[in-house]
Amino acid sequence: MKNKIIIIALLAGFFSLYSCEEVLQEDVYSELDPGGLFNSQIGAEAVLYAAYAEATLNGHNGKSLLNLEEWCTDIEWETGGGENQTAVQMINFTWDSSTGWIRDLMWNRPYRGVRNANTIIDNIDESTLPDATKKLIKAEARFVRATEYYYMYTFFGPVPLRQSTLDPLELPRATEAEMLSFLETEFSEIIPDLPNSGDEKQYGRAHKGAATAFLCKFYLTTKQWQKCVTAANSLIGMNHYDLYPDFRQLFRVENERNSEYIWAHGAVVEDPGNLYINGAFPINFLTEPKSGFTWTSNMRNWAAQYRLYDSFFNSFEEGDQRKELIISEFIDKNGNTVSLLNANNTRSFKFWPDPNANANNHGNDIPQIRYADILLAKAEALNELSGPTQESIDLINMVRNRANLGDVEVADFGSKEALRDHILKERGWEFYSERKRRQDLIRHGKFISSAQARGITNAQPHRVRMAIPQTEIDANPLCEQNDGY
Repeated sequence: MKNKIIIIALLAGFFSLYSCEEVLQEDVYSELDPGGLFNSQIGAEAVLYAAYAEATLNGHNGKSLLNLEEWCTDIEWETGGGENQTAVQMINFTWDSSTGWIRDLMWNRPYRGVRNANTIIDNIDESTLPDATKKLIKAEARFVRATEYYYMYTFFGPVPLRQSTLDPLELPRATEAEMLSFLETEFSEIIPDLPNSGDEKQYGRAHKGAATAFLCKFYLTTKQWQKCVTAANSLIGMNHYDLYPDFRQLFRVENERNSEYIWAHGAVVEDPGNLYINGAFPINFLTEPKSGFTWTSNMRNWAAQYRLYDSFFNSFEEGDQRKELIISEFIDKNGNTVSLLNANNTRSFKFWPDPNANANNHGNDIPQIRYADILLAKAEALNELSGPTQESIDLINMVRNRANLGDVEVADFGSKEALRDHILKERGWEFYSERKRRQDLIRHGKFISSAQARGITNAQPHRVRMAIPQTEIDANPLCEQNDGY
C-alpha cells in the first residue's frame, strides 16, 4: 500500500452527494467549474481518484468489509472490542436495516463511488483533453461504477441503478434482468478501452485483467457457467498471471506486487493500511514459536479478537501449507506457551505482520481477485457444465500442488455434486480471510444450512441478502426493502 496515488483533497467539498439515501439535494456553488476541471488531466484524474477512494474497491481499511463477509460464515467469528456490537449481529444473523456497518460500508460508500464515477462519465466527453485520454478515464470510471454495482448486487440483490448525476433522487430498484444486463454490458464494453495488465499508468488503476476477472467472477456468481469459462480463458490467455510459488509468502508486504494479484484492496489510493492483523493477535501475544515472529512495540494488539472455528482449522488435509498461516499456539509476554486449540480460537496470520507497521497500520495489500480464484472459478464452471472432467481436476491440482498437496483424480468424484462439494472445501482452504466465503456458501446453497448447523436459529432463507438500510427506504420511497426485513 506504499507509493500510491494521493487523492486531491480539494475535491472533497466540490461534489454534492446525490446518492439515493439523501432526502434533499442542494446546489453547491464553487469557484471550481466542472467544465474547466475536466479540461485539465490533473483535474479529471483527481475526480477519478476520488471515485476509486470512495469505492468498495478500497473501503474502510479492507478489514471491515472482509469481516462482514466472514463473521457470518463457517470460518471466522469475533469477540471483544468496539467491533463486537456489529460482529454479534453478523454471527447470530440478527443484522437489520439499522446496522451501521451495512449502511456505511455496503451502501453509502459504494454510492459515493458511483456518484464520482458518474460525474466523470457525464462530463468527460465534452472535455478538450485528447481523445485517448478521455477514453481511458471514462473506461476507468465505468470500471469503478461496475465493480461497485457488482458488490452491491452480491450484498442486496438489484439496487437503484444510478447512471447519471441527473437521475432523480427517488429511483426504484432495478429488476434482476436489468441489473445483470447492466453489469455484463459494462464489464464487457470497457475491456477494449483499458490498458493491458501491467501497462496501467499507476499501480492499482484499472486494466484489462481486472475487468476480465470481475466479469469472470460476475458470471460465476450468477451461475452463467459457459460465459464464466470463456472469461477465465480470456484472462488465462493474457499470459500475464501465474500462481505465486509459495503460498506462505504470498501475502507478505514485501511480496504484494506479484503475478498472482489481479486486483487488490487499497492499491489505487493512499490508504491508512491493513488493520486485520491487529485483531488476529491473541491477547498478551509476544511470539509465534514455529516461525519465531515476535511482536514489536510499533504494532498494536486490539481488544477485538478475530478467531477461527475448530471445525475449519481441523478440516485441512495433512501437509497443506495453507494451514501454516494459521497459528495454533503462541508464547505470551510472561514466557508461557498458550494453546489456541479446541476453543474455536486459532488465528489467521494470512496477512503476516508488517515489520514496519505504523501503530494500527500494516502495509499488506488485501487481494480481491487472485489468479487462483480464476482457476478455481473455471474448474467449478466446467464441473457444472460437464461433471468431473480431467480439465477441471487439472485446474484444482494446480492450486493444490502449490500448497504442497498431491493430486486428486477424476475417479475420486463419482458425481458432479461430489466434486462441487470438494471445490467449496478447496475454496475455503485457499481463500479464508479474503472475503470470499459468504458468496461461495450462497452460490453453493449452503450459507443458511451451515449457519443452522452451528445452531444459529435466526439463519433464515431471506438472509442470503442484506437489509436495505432504513435511511435509504426513508429517503427514497421507490426503493423497496428486501423480503423478510
